[in-house]
Amino acid sequence: MYLMLLLSACVMTFLGTCCCAAESHHKWSAEASDWGFNQFIMLQELQDERAGYIVNDTVKIKVEVTVQRDERYTYDSRQETGYVGLKNQGATCYMNSLLQYLYHLPYFRKAVYHMPTSENDMPHNSLPLALQSLFYKLQYSRTPASTKDLTKSFGWSTMDAFMQHDVQELNRVLCEKLEDKMKGTRVEKVINELFEGHTFNFIECLNVEYKSSRRESFMDLQLDVKGCANIYDSFDRYTQVEVMEGENQYRAEGHGLQDAKKGVLFDDFPPVLQLQLKRFEYDFQRDSMVKINDRYEFFDELDLDKDNGKYLSPQADRSVRNLYKLHSVLVHSGGVHGGHYYAYIRPDGKNWFKFDDTGVTVEDQHKALDEQFGGEDEPTPAGGPLQPVQGPVQEGGDQIGMAGGKRLGGLKFTKFSNAYMLVYVRVSDWNRVMIPVTKDSIAVYLRERLEAEQREKEKRQKEKQEAHLYCHVRIATDADIAEQVGKSQWFDLVDYDRLPPSRTFRVRKLTLFSDFKKQVASELGVSVDQQRFWVWQKRQNKTYRPTARLKADEEKAMIVDLREHREMVHNTAKHALMDLRLYLEIPWPQDTKVQQPNRQDINLFFKYYDPYTEQFKYIGHRYVAKHFRIQDLFQLLAKLAGLSQDTPLQAYEEIKWDPTVMVESLEPSITISTAQLESGDIIVYQKAVPAAPPQGPDASRAMSKGVIDGAGPDGMEVEQGEQQQQQQQQQQVLQQPQPGRQQQLQTDQQ
Repeated sequence: MYLMLLLSACVMTFLGTCCCAAESHHKWSAEASDWGFNQFIMLQELQDERAGYIVNDTVKIKVEVTVQRDERYTYDSRQETGYVGLKNQGATCYMNSLLQYLYHLPYFRKAVYHMPTSENDMPHNSLPLALQSLFYKLQYSRTPASTKDLTKSFGWSTMDAFMQHDVQELNRVLCEKLEDKMKGTRVEKVINELFEGHTFNFIECLNVEYKSSRRESFMDLQLDVKGCANIYDSFDRYTQVEVMEGENQYRAEGHGLQDAKKGVLFDDFPPVLQLQLKRFEYDFQRDSMVKINDRYEFFDELDLDKDNGKYLSPQADRSVRNLYKLHSVLVHSGGVHGGHYYAYIRPDGKNWFKFDDTGVTVEDQHKALDEQFGGEDEPTPAGGPLQPVQGPVQEGGDQIGMAGGKRLGGLKFTKFSNAYMLVYVRVSDWNRVMIPVTKDSIAVYLRERLEAEQREKEKRQKEKQEAHLYCHVRIATDADIAEQVGKSQWFDLVDYDRLPPSRTFRVRKLTLFSDFKKQVASELGVSVDQQRFWVWQKRQNKTYRPTARLKADEEKAMIVDLREHREMVHNTAKHALMDLRLYLEIPWPQDTKVQQPNRQDINLFFKYYDPYTEQFKYIGHRYVAKHFRIQDLFQLLAKLAGLSQDTPLQAYEEIKWDPTVMVESLEPSITISTAQLESGDIIVYQKAVPAAPPQGPDASRAMSKGVIDGAGPDGMEVEQGEQQQQQQQQQQVLQQPQPGRQQQLQTDQQ
């Protein structure tokens, strides 16, 4: 786990009573590994004899350092609290607080687990599966869970994740979508069973016998905050009877305009009562939305049967005891234009926990209730110290307004952190709603899928944590080169990004290379004595060639000691530390023997090009003595290409392809040494074709095959000045064949 250290330091320069002190702190990290005071004391002041810092050319400096662990990087909420948080996608803390509350209603969680999904569903486009996966991670993961799949299942874009939405609207939309997905299943009515209550709306005329009423359902209630001291005041206002008279008379059917009374009572309350506090209102004078930060008290228990059931309708079932226990307090910290959301939840009905995005901490009831009432903090005596009244703002959260007020002696400041949503669970339904949910509560097919996803996630996390201990060794063989050349690769030899996964080995950096060869032998079926590894080197023309074999002492070293041979294609340190790319020379084809070169031989790679079919293929590599002439290779190359050994050939050196293709014709009579060829060079050869385009009816056909003026015989682009270079090579004095050359070539053919 990545760890930062918080450093607190106090530095003092002193002698006797003269003292200059400074204090600071620093968080050490890879990006900020150096720190110090850049202006501790002015040199002029230090050297002033009257200041008394210097006595007998001596200055005493005292340094006190306190090292503290930064708990944000070491705190394990699962271990400390038994719960984990949710990652913030940018501005999704409002959704995180809502999801945590819904998850901690086990009856709801169990219903989500029982929603049917198919094996072909994917979390990012299936709301039920995304929510099931998220709840499973909250229940069993050791690290904070991500909500990206869930928001994608909503159809949200990345921009939506950086915009705060209305919590009440999100809650309603989410429940409606889930209710729709639950239709026709065993959990069809769970949403209504938990959250649905009913109101009794009535109008009764005062002077005539006329009554009108209707029954409506609700999933949550919006309660006034402004002008209400507590939650009971809000219910009083909600059920307050309104007299309709004067210009506001009610038009009763058959009676015309009449004085009447209008009101709302409750037929029944749901087991889980969701109360939305109206903290945000439209201010007509300001012509804008404002946040109501007034003090508003709520209680650990809510008795809606008080005063002989004054909130209940005449037909309400009064045998049901409407005594509720506080389960969750959702908090908004900030202003109307932005802020941060978090939740206090009491899953077991006893202990409070604060769920603040990824952070989960244990809190007391005073923090969860009293400090979320809003209003102003209590004044202190004049001259009292400056004291914070809210906890520290979590770093990395959403847009923060004022996280909390502060008080200065004799002054009061408004608290900007206060409750905006309360969730109560009826005491008589508590045990039914807060049922235990175990893995046995999850359908077998779903549990197996979620467990597999969890294992894969933990595997990736472990690999990420241990990544610094490992590197990737990627090897390419002649078989891999032959598979790519002419299909996806025309220039150079191999594209490592197109190699099969079996060619990538994840090994510890401290692994001996000799042990790595044993691993290769086990997985590729090639004995250790048949393996010969080459390293790739970057040339001045920006090409890469396998130019040098690993030395005997390098093969005895550890992987990490081969740092000079690490992948150099990427300029970032990340890739350089992770990739080691090698060419593995093994017998190819498999029925051949490994070549045994002399010390002075060089390793050349050969490609064959058919100018009539315009096809490339890789022929292989051969060790060649530097005194060989190019034409001395033709008989062997013709045989390897499946041609008769007396077939006339033309040869070219493949030099580079970026920014322009450059191939250079090789005069048959010159030697390897004269051509300045070295290990890793690529020779492309073909059947000899006429030096000039043919005349007559076949001219157009020949032109289409690449035999044109100003180009090489294979049709490749020839760089400017190359024809002059070829003519100069033809005029060079050729070296005579040396004794034993034909005998060595015949042995190689065999």
